[in-house]
Amino acid sequence: MQKPKIVLIEDEEDIASLIKLQAELDGYKIHVEGDGLNGFLAVQREKPDLIILDIMLPGLNGLDVCRKIKSSAELKDIPVIIISAKSEELDVVLGLELGADDYVAKPFSPKVLFSRVKAVLRRGKEPEKAPKIITFGPFTLDVESYLLRKKDKTIPLTLSEFGILRRLLLNRGKVLTRNQLLDDLQNDDAFIVDRNIDVHIASLRKKLGPNFNWIETVRGVGYRFKDED
Repeated sequence: MQKPKIVLIEDEEDIASLIKLQAELDGYKIHVEGDGLNGFLAVQREKPDLIILDIMLPGLNGLDVCRKIKSSAELKDIPVIIISAKSEELDVVLGLELGADDYVAKPFSPKVLFSRVKAVLRRGKEPEKAPKIITFGPFTLDVESYLLRKKDKTIPLTLSEFGILRRLLLNRGKVLTRNQLLDDLQNDDAFIVDRNIDVHIASLRKKLGPNFNWIETVRGVGYRFKDED
């Protein structure tokens, strides 16, 4: 079986070495570049299964690299995980809105990073489809009937709450920014929403109940529905 290939674009040698070691321990092939331009050229050349991308890079910064990847017809479907310092949360939001699939804040454990790598690659192998019924725990979301049920009990949702929950479920494990959630809802003519995504999330959490903490807040970025193990 062919090993998944990763291109890592990271200029800090200590961090790059730790990531490379963990990648090889987990059975990945990995190619490392220390600046944005050579990193982008490596992505063009290697056509990897996944890209791990720092933001603060010499020459071409990580956001520009992400922009070039996602605007390329032959590269845009390659998943990207951004790694960034917590103080650069605005850059992370921009990266996600440019099409990055996830982010991991520095400092991080290499094992945690590669648990996210596995989750992103697993999602990429799943066939794209819009299921009519989405189940999670004891809940069932009926997409056609706009109904959320917990076993035999129906839980009423507003159209905005339904839309947000559906988008989060369809992107399990992936960080969605507030703007992405808003854009998704605005692209569906059935929904008329305001810009207070946080209020809708708080209401959803209350309706799901305190024993079901699936909707995670990613501070300064947005929300993620916990990926299933």
